[in-house]
Amino acid sequence: MRHNFLTPVALATASLLSGAAHAARVCGTGTGTFQYRLLDLRYDSPDPSKKNGLSTVAASLGTSTTPLYECVVQWPEAWAGWYEGGSNGTNIIWSDCIWTGAGAGADTTVSLAVDWKKKSVYVAHTFACSDKQGTDGLATGSVTLDITCSTADDNSFCTPKITSSTGARPDIRISTTQLKPSTTSKCADTAKQYQSWRVDKWTRQIEMTPGSTSANPLPLKSDSGPSFVLRNLAGGGTFSCASDSSGQMGSTFLGVCKPTAAAGNATTTTARFSFDTKLDLVTLEQDWDCGDGSVYEAVGVAYMQAACDRRFNSDVFVCTSEPVWVGTATF
Repeated sequence: MRHNFLTPVALATASLLSGAAHAARVCGTGTGTFQYRLLDLRYDSPDPSKKNGLSTVAASLGTSTTPLYECVVQWPEAWAGWYEGGSNGTNIIWSDCIWTGAGAGADTTVSLAVDWKKKSVYVAHTFACSDKQGTDGLATGSVTLDITCSTADDNSFCTPKITSSTGARPDIRISTTQLKPSTTSKCADTAKQYQSWRVDKWTRQIEMTPGSTSANPLPLKSDSGPSFVLRNLAGGGTFSCASDSSGQMGSTFLGVCKPTAAAGNATTTTARFSFDTKLDLVTLEQDWDCGDGSVYEAVGVAYMQAACDRRFNSDVFVCTSEPVWVGTATF
């Protein structure tokens, strides 16, 4: 939740989009290929007037010329899309792409990440399998962009370079390939699988300080921290996660995740999370202890957006989100 003051229009729009109904895709043997068009992308350097040091990337995805999903992610400029500027292919920051309502979506979730150093865009989407009831598919893909940057009013911004003589936006397509589902439940094979999660039923309750506005935000009077259901898409279990107020560190909530349903090697694994309220970043961590002295850890980071609904005649807001996919390393 980025803003501490929400307009009725924003809340109404979020309510309309939250009712999105999604179709399914044929999963077959798990080798399907799909395609999204990157209709627009813009990088903005930090706004000097806000003094928060955050860069913003906004992108539009569609299957035709109509935007179907809108994606926004923010991170400190020096990080360039990686958590704390991490390298070696770990902890890139993912962001949810929100359905625009302009057409029928075939996916349950769509997520995007940007490696700004390499100018690479990564897309991942999950979908219900129409031929395998109760099963979800995951497809991933990436593209590297040719970028041009300009400066105006002390801000720099960058967009894909226009290559046509007419000035039309370039036709950029991102092909995604379905990842084959795991064929084994052995704990020792966990490290060989691409680990990712779906965050469901995200809920956070905040209470505004009277007199707080978007122009003059005041510290929150109270904040419950997030709670949600965490599902490992590689068969590593389902968890119920909640913030632990006793473990809060400054603006960061620490949370515990308790198993709710055994699946695959779920009995050998534990999960936890942290949520940075200043950056709106959730970090998911899951460990596997295979009992043979080997321990494997997977970490995913996501920029969380949420629609906040104000309770009648009060300063309390309840912030919720549609399902969000969170990945680990790039692919």
